[in-house]
Amino acid sequence: MTETVERRLTPKGEATRNRILDAAIGLIAAHGVAGTSTEQVRQAAGVSGSQLYHYFTTKQALIRAVITRQADAGPGAPAPGALDSLDALQAWADAAVERQEGTGGRCDLSTLAAELSTGDASSRGEISAGYLRWQGVLLEGLGAMRDRGVLRPDADLDELAHALLTALQGGSLLAQTLGSAEPMRASMRSALAYVRSFAAEPGV
Repeated sequence: MTETVERRLTPKGEATRNRILDAAIGLIAAHGVAGTSTEQVRQAAGVSGSQLYHYFTTKQALIRAVITRQADAGPGAPAPGALDSLDALQAWADAAVERQEGTGGRCDLSTLAAELSTGDASSRGEISAGYLRWQGVLLEGLGAMRDRGVLRPDADLDELAHALLTALQGGSLLAQTLGSAEPMRASMRSALAYVRSFAAEPGV
């Protein structure tokens, strides 16, 4: 339903939908999914009940849209084609740690997964799809590096992509729990060191 509505949006309608999503993301960051009601979202977004339910017929539909937004452009989301060098991977990791340092409450895939993945099959599927898109971006960049001879031919791209993704999301969740970006900094440093261990030129 929401996908059909989104395809027909006017610029004003798109702005309203984005305002609702922004409000939902802010509230979820502060209170979690369970602690956020559609009425709170409606009030925060400054829309009527009919407007809210025009774009999102249920809370579950709204949460799925939040997951999609955060998977496509939220904190940590790698940009397609942008991670095809060791320097680019380092810059992505540094940016992720910097964002972690600059935020308190978060609404990203790691926190959404921690809250939703065990009890909501639909949300789990959306979160999994988001992670698979991120993995695909990482695989594309790593593959480009191996093709150019930056990484050795024996580099297992799937394993390297999983290591980077796990370091990002596991580090983010632990950093939020402990209130410090150090766990993410350590996890990303370790994952990048593992990638560099497959560099064609040692010490790169």
